[in-house]
Order: sequence, then structure tokens, then C-alpha cells
Amino acid sequence: MKKILLPLSLLLLFFNQLGAQIDTTEINFSISGYAEPYYAYDLNQPADGNRPGFVYAHNRHNEFNINIAFLKASLSAQRMRGNLALMAGTYANANLSAEPGTLQNVFEANAGIKLSKNHDLWVDAGIFGSHIGFESAIGKDCWTLTRSMAADNSPYYEAGAKLSYTTPDGKWFFSALALNGWQRIQRVPGNSALSGGWQITYKPGDKVTLNSSGFIGTDKPDSTRLGRTFHNFYGIFQVTDQFGLTLGFDSGWEENSRAGESANLWYSPVLIGRYAVNDRVALAARIEYYADENGVIVATGTPNGFKTLGLSANLDVQIHKNALWRIEGKWWNSEDDIFLNDNNPSNTNAVLTTALAVWF
Repeated sequence: MKKILLPLSLLLLFFNQLGAQIDTTEINFSISGYAEPYYAYDLNQPADGNRPGFVYAHNRHNEFNINIAFLKASLSAQRMRGNLALMAGTYANANLSAEPGTLQNVFEANAGIKLSKNHDLWVDAGIFGSHIGFESAIGKDCWTLTRSMAADNSPYYEAGAKLSYTTPDGKWFFSALALNGWQRIQRVPGNSALSGGWQITYKPGDKVTLNSSGFIGTDKPDSTRLGRTFHNFYGIFQVTDQFGLTLGFDSGWEENSRAGESANLWYSPVLIGRYAVNDRVALAARIEYYADENGVIVATGTPNGFKTLGLSANLDVQIHKNALWRIEGKWWNSEDDIFLNDNNPSNTNAVLTTALAVWF
């Protein structure tokens, strides 16, 4: 009995201390929204209207549609916070097709408590935007209209719990995560193992951000479990008031299903430059490469797998403080004929996309 009472007493003591510091500040509540209608024209003219299978945002051809639209409610106080956002759009259709029922329309749903009165130490649980990468599903927050191949093929969202800490000077951010899987709200059927992750961000000043994020786990049922390790590094450098550079590098390893053979590797470097002409107009250019020879993330069934170079150019015009009009041209070149052009195999693909992002 003593073995049971001791942990219980320690737990009660913890909650008693937490309760002794009850947050009596007023709760702040806010409503926000975002919508991003778009039109994309794929020069390969896919017959079914779907862009290549590794594209998960702005993925419909020759039609006006909504990439993502959501309504978000947020509340916060000194010791607690929470968010709920419901969404619709082709982003949700493409990325959450494996999730059950109404979860397919959940963009964000989480709550957290601050564990320390004097330190910025939080524990949060629920559904979040991914801790991986410098690009999110919210277009206005990204330097380019469409997402990079690295962003489209790593998690946009995650479900789990995270412990996070920000240093008093705001220069360092640390978090450790327990996750339901690789871009999963509901775990893969037959998978009993949780996955994990981490994030470390360093901001020595206003002009530099360095980030390391990772994932360790599996995306397979227990019967065919293959361990996966993934690392994302990026640096954002505001070289001048007008010109900025973002450098990213993703790399991943997954166990080989054939015993005794080395792990399967994939990687993706990306470089984006952005130049602000003035307060309303900005230009951006991107060069990227994605190599996944063994088809861990992007399966092609071709001799060399997925080895693709991408180039894009972007024009942004701020037409209102809460509205951004964008246009982008993108071109891909692959080592193998992984695309279809009028139903004929091709190793290139090009697309023109325009979008209007509005928010409140």
C-alpha cells in the first residue's frame, strides 16, 4: 500500500502547488480567419484535373478552387491557452484523406498550461501545425505561393503532446514531442507505438533564425514496422532590409524491409531568395532538389526513383493590409519520365498558379 500511496501523494502535492498558483487574469478570446482561393494551370494538362501525386497543396488543374479556408478561435491567459480551427479546401482533401470523419476538417485543436510561474515552460496537447520546416499550410506566411517539394512531402500537421521552453532572452526555443505518427491524427491501424520529435530554434538577433527539427518513429503497422528517422534544418537570413535568404535541408532514413540491407535514404535541399521592391511588392525565386531513389516518400516505380530538380519565380502584391495577390511559375525536371504530358511519359512539368490570400 505504501508503494501506491507515495506516488499518489507526490502527484497530489504537484497539483496542490499548481492550484496554489491559479491564474486569475482575465481570459483573452479572439476569432480569426484565412482564405486562399487559387487557380493553377498545369501545362501537361492532366486529364483527371489532379496535379502530380507528390503535390499536396494547390493541386487542382484548370479550375478555380480554395486551397485552404479556416475559421479559428483562440483563448489565452497567463497560465493557459487553447486553439480551435476548422477548415475546408483542396489542402484538406489531399492531406487528411486518411483521417476519419470530422477530423478531416480540423486544422488545429489544442490546449496548453504553463508549468512555471517564472519561466516560459509549457505543455500542450492536441492537433498542431507541424514542428518541421519553414513552410506551413498558410500561404501568406510563406515566401512563395506554392510549397516546396520538401514541405509537401514532410508533415504539415501532427497530433500529440509537447513540452516547450523559451529562454528569457527569447533567443532559444526547445521542445520535445510525443506524436501519433508521421502526419497522423489517428495512428496507422495496427500500430501500437508512439513516435517522437524535437525542435531547437536559435535567434541570435532579428536577422537570423537557425532551426533543427526531427522525427523518430514509424509509419507502418507493428507487423511490418520500419523505423524512420528524419531531420530538417533551415536557416533564415535577412541579409538587408530588402533581401532575404532561406536555406533548408531535409534528410531521412528508413529501415530496409530486406534484412541485412542498408537503410533507405532520401534528402531535399532548397534555397529561396526574396527581394522586397517596396512595402507592397516583393519578388522571390526558389531552387530545390528532391532525391528519393527507393521510393520511401514518393514512389515512382522507375529505375532511378524520384530525383527531381525544381525552379520557381514568384511575384507578390500587397493590395490591402489583409490581402495578398500572388502569381508563380514553376518548372520541374526529373531524371526519369515520372510525369504525363497529354498521356505521354515526360520528365518535365510546368505550372502557372495565382492565388489571393485574405485574412482577418
